[in-house]
Amino acid sequence: MLFAAPKYRGPRSDHFDGKRFLNLKPTKHAGFFDMLRWLLNRDHGRWDEWREITPSVPPTRVDDLRVTWVNHATFLIQVAGVNILTDPIWSRRCSPVQWAGPKRRHAPGIRFEDLPPIDAVIISHNHYDHLDVGTLRRLRCQRMFVGLGNAAFLKGATDLDWWDSAPLSGNVRLHCVPAQHFSSRGLTDRDANLWCGFVLETPQGPVYFAGDTGCGPHFELIRERFGPIRLALLPIGAFRPEWFMCGVHISPRDAVRAAIALEAEVSIPMHYYTFDLGDDGQDEPVQVLRASLGEGGPHFQVLHPGEVWSAATPVAALD
Repeated sequence: MLFAAPKYRGPRSDHFDGKRFLNLKPTKHAGFFDMLRWLLNRDHGRWDEWREITPSVPPTRVDDLRVTWVNHATFLIQVAGVNILTDPIWSRRCSPVQWAGPKRRHAPGIRFEDLPPIDAVIISHNHYDHLDVGTLRRLRCQRMFVGLGNAAFLKGATDLDWWDSAPLSGNVRLHCVPAQHFSSRGLTDRDANLWCGFVLETPQGPVYFAGDTGCGPHFELIRERFGPIRLALLPIGAFRPEWFMCGVHISPRDAVRAAIALEAEVSIPMHYYTFDLGDDGQDEPVQVLRASLGEGGPHFQVLHPGEVWSAATPVAALD
């Protein structure tokens, strides 16, 4: 079918039944009547048609750890001389076509022309707001890492199963880790390819990119395997209505619990502000996050698109 991705075929595992991938925690998929209930009872928050932001120009390389939020789930991670992009999207819309579908509400936080050389691209799953073919064609990066089965769609990419790993340099290693989500690019390929998060083992400590995820046991498993997380990049948006979204999207309150489970030294929220994908408003996820952080809670640092967090010059936590 048009827009559908090739379906993975391979041996069964504890999260692949021979046809479809499974979450660690069983998830009830929303059906037609669930979607209809949502559409007939929408409580849609406020979004601006466009917001101006100030793009930044990153350095070519850094020796320690520097992270720029570009937009949505796109970060430029610069660590130990290696440049990594997460779920890159510079397109106007996250959609099968560029004349319809959710459109961006601000420019990317780094102009495409100002990107440094990219050594690796990591892609958490094949939804259009995370796997953007137009951007990947422009990048022409030779090293792309994807969840199992997605390399059949992205020629030249490297498939990784949960807990697989690959070296990015002599002292940076990439690990594919579980997430609680689903996959599809059309109506016929639901859960036919793997979704995941990633952990970067670096001289600055482990950096966790959650991708898109609901709540599940994977946060504790990641902490057990890699120790306390130095920096966690956690989604907080597209969480309302929670009865519909909670199986596959964590809320800001859930993100606080995830940061605690990960023992994250610093967490940066993502997956909000750029594309209107749920009922939550443009600023609502951060407002709920702020209200959810109590005294002595985990350290969250909110960035605007184009802003930077650096291990060399850490900034104060969100209060």
